[in-house]
Amino acid sequence: MTRAWEADPSALFERRLGKSAKELGSSDGRDECPDIWRLDNGDIAVIGRDLTDNYRGHLPEGVAVGSDERLVIIPGAMLSAAKVDIPDA
Repeated sequence: MTRAWEADPSALFERRLGKSAKELGSSDGRDECPDIWRLDNGDIAVIGRDLTDNYRGHLPEGVAVGSDERLVIIPGAMLSAAKVDIPDA
């Protein structure tokens, strides 16, 4: 079965969206760095805490996490800071 969208593992990091975790006070800059990046193919990469197992049994109706997907959590302030870098649809 072919999916409507598939991630391209050859895409490269192009630019950060918003501010770094350190700028937002969400990281000490060592090993905990949630982040949001635009890839050179237009896709978005999100680095966050993997809480897939915690949320799997509590997903809203119609929401699913595939076996090769992960549900990640980032600080809300990080997405808010990225708003200026995200174009309107």
